[in-house]
Amino acid sequence: MAHRHVVVAIDGPAASGKSSTAQWVAQRIGFRHVDSGALYRAATAAQLRRSTNESNWTEEQVCEAARHVKLLPRGTSFSPLIDGENVDDELRGLEVTRHVSRVAAMECVRAWVNDRVREAARDNDIVVDGRDMGTAVFPDATVKVFLVADPWERARRRLVQQLGRSPVDEEIAEETGRLVQRDARDATQTVQAKDAILIDTTFLTQEEQVERIVALVRAVTQREDTTSAVDDDSGPG
Repeated sequence: MAHRHVVVAIDGPAASGKSSTAQWVAQRIGFRHVDSGALYRAATAAQLRRSTNESNWTEEQVCEAARHVKLLPRGTSFSPLIDGENVDDELRGLEVTRHVSRVAAMECVRAWVNDRVREAARDNDIVVDGRDMGTAVFPDATVKVFLVADPWERARRRLVQQLGRSPVDEEIAEETGRLVQRDARDATQTVQAKDAILIDTTFLTQEEQVERIVALVRAVTQREDTTSAVDDDSGPG
């Protein structure tokens, strides 16, 4: 029987800490991290290089731009490149952030991203984060986790990351409003799988989040290894 690579799917709304948590979990258990959100951002950045006038964008144009993006292994993760160029800083820019929700709603872009993520899982044990990884992309994922947090706390964490300091309440309130609006736009794509473990991170440190997921992954994979060994022993001699 062919070896089935392990997939740990971590889903949740924007700024719930999916990507950084998934990256840390992957490092702890020796898997590769796949950030599906970075692929959507890369497709958005590729289109912005061709036209900054969003009103003139068509789905066909954006999907054509996405074809200039390649996902390549780097260290313990994967990096999206645009025409062979490393674009990590560009992907987190304000223009990409402003347009990525619209791009992520495009059916052909979603299909393109999902294909790239599935390709990464063919040859690697992966931890992948997104909005529907445990439902649309990997319905049979080995482990499924859905992260949630209070919008105010999500906004505070995002601002700390962006500003490098503790934000004041007025800044958090403005960012909370933006996150709530984005949640509404992304609602159809942000889906919790019925068999996903829900983890509310509002009052957890990132280290605590990571520890819970790592323990879950180890428990599930050890159980599967034991079951597989029993099945092998019970086969024809």
